[in-house]
Amino acid sequence: MPRTWKDRQTDQLCRAVLSLETEGEVYLFLEDIATIGEIRSLSQRLEVSRLLDMGHNYHQIVQQTGASTATISRVKKNLEYGVDGYKVVLGRMK
Repeated sequence: MPRTWKDRQTDQLCRAVLSLETEGEVYLFLEDIATIGEIRSLSQRLEVSRLLDMGHNYHQIVQQTGASTATISRVKKNLEYGVDGYKVVLGRMK
């Protein structure tokens, strides 16, 4: 993937996330840096990726998460053809 979106500021954001030590600290940081809607959207995508990884179909995922089929499709595409970010996280969460 081209580094077009990666720069000094995104490097700083990654280091900031890595500096957090507890779930509580992550909650505090997320609430300050993003809107509740943005946080919910990110968490929904993660849940969609988990359900896809478990073999659930679109209908089941829509029912469980409320995600649109477009969101599910985008997550599925990233799971299959992305840079494996979801796979790393899902593997560590198991």
